[in-house]
Amino acid sequence: MAEFNPADNIQDLQYFGEFGGVNPSITDSSTYTFLKAGKMEEIFEHEIEGCYLYSRHWNPTNKYLSQAIAKLEGTESASVTGSGMAAITCSILQICNAGDEIVSSRTIYGGTYAFFKNFLPKYNINTKFVDTTNLEHVKKAITSKTKIIYCETISNPMLEVSDIVALSKIAKEKGIKLVVDNTFSPLIFSPAQLGADVVVHSMTKFINGMSDCVSGAICGSKEFIDSLYDVHSGACMLLGPVLDSLRSANILKNLRTLHIRMKQHSTNAMYITKKLLDDGYKITYPGLEKHPQHQLMKQMMNAEFGFGGLFVINMGDSQKANRLMEAMQNSNIGYLAVSLGSYKTLFSAPGGSTSSEIPEEERKSMGLTDGLVRVSIGLDNNIERTYQLMSQCLKKLSS
Repeated sequence: MAEFNPADNIQDLQYFGEFGGVNPSITDSSTYTFLKAGKMEEIFEHEIEGCYLYSRHWNPTNKYLSQAIAKLEGTESASVTGSGMAAITCSILQICNAGDEIVSSRTIYGGTYAFFKNFLPKYNINTKFVDTTNLEHVKKAITSKTKIIYCETISNPMLEVSDIVALSKIAKEKGIKLVVDNTFSPLIFSPAQLGADVVVHSMTKFINGMSDCVSGAICGSKEFIDSLYDVHSGACMLLGPVLDSLRSANILKNLRTLHIRMKQHSTNAMYITKKLLDDGYKITYPGLEKHPQHQLMKQMMNAEFGFGGLFVINMGDSQKANRLMEAMQNSNIGYLAVSLGSYKTLFSAPGGSTSSEIPEEERKSMGLTDGLVRVSIGLDNNIERTYQLMSQCLKKLSS
């Protein structure tokens, strides 16, 4: 991994604005003009560098951000979308046809789970949910119909870590694609460098980091990204998940500070989870040695960016979980909100929110109880102060 440094790749990007600005100019246009009719016809059939047709296809601002995200993940190409779910759904629908199957991690974002479980069967695409930390379970689930192995680098919300290298080897042996959602761990993991074929992001989260927009990204080979924008059969072209150019420009600027933010998120999470663990609370965080995949993560990660900004507190039941979150919000620790990756601490009980699409029996089987509180720690300057406030909230519940 030493030869690939995603932060350096982002730093080395230089886009001059139309009039020499240090930020590229924003192209606030839905459609583009042509001097000759023949050129328009040509672009309909083939991408021509520097020429644009219609913003649902490409526009210069989205092209800049796509190139930056490709550099972040170390892929040949990338595409940005209007949401993380758009990135996931377009990628899956581009690869799979009726009659195909997917082998997916059982612990994934609830929206992705619902898409696999409830939506895709309408098109005769079915999914087997397995524990992707158990490679034998993955192998047994694959059939001649399987087209994709799908997982998250750090799963939502259980924070399980999948062995991307091993899963890639299985996928390549079977002639199928490994699609990895890297939303929780940009910079920390570089899944494409570990063997993933397609990497998706909800840029709504850490990449943008401001809780002010919804966006997604797809990273992969040039052939795959080009196929998404084929005017005849491309999922992104035909389903139209275009990202607004003004938002795209803002995300590109925020991307420049991602390395600083991820280090601070990770430092804060490590500090506070060690303290809470020593206090006797049930904490899940991959940076803790007791985490089942701690050593595995150390083998795969880009160590300078830490173990991420997310941890889970097990409060035992939903009543205590809700009381804790309300107390933390009232103490100005952060907000009771379903998202993550923000400059401000956010927390939610995923069993009743972002993972509620997963049936209760399946949630229980994977340990996703209603007492879990997922915390996305913010960029707090004095994390000891945050710990003291959180400790006070926890002590009040037990008094």
